[in-house]
Amino acid sequence: MKISTKGRYALRMMLDLAEHQDGGFVALKDIAGRQGISKKYLEQIVPILNRSDVLRTNRGFQGGYQLAKSPDKYTVGDILRLTEGSLAPVACLEQDPVLCERSGECATLPVWRGLYKVINEYLDGITLQDILDAQRAQYANDYVI
Repeated sequence: MKISTKGRYALRMMLDLAEHQDGGFVALKDIAGRQGISKKYLEQIVPILNRSDVLRTNRGFQGGYQLAKSPDKYTVGDILRLTEGSLAPVACLEQDPVLCERSGECATLPVWRGLYKVINEYLDGITLQDILDAQRAQYANDYVI
């Protein structure tokens, strides 16, 4: 499994929105500037996130984007599934039940199921708030006189 640029940038965009949630709606150009991501690329990601109701939008002079919920309600797994689709390490696990004709005698299927379980549990166990908290703790311990 390899996370695409779209998935990585969507996560960075959502983190940026979480970090700046107290400032109201955030313009896409501001996110692009802070994150070093092309505004055009973010414009391709926004519709994916909008379809899933994870963002609130506001048009006009003070327009921009906001998280629809608090940062502790979004997991990394949820965000990556929106942009990447399935996080399954092999195609046969993308359907439940497994439709592969070899699944009954496949010696490696338990390996892939175990990996898939670990991936989901790990990514679903990290929220945007967890990442923000870890980042703030790192900067708090980086004090130099």
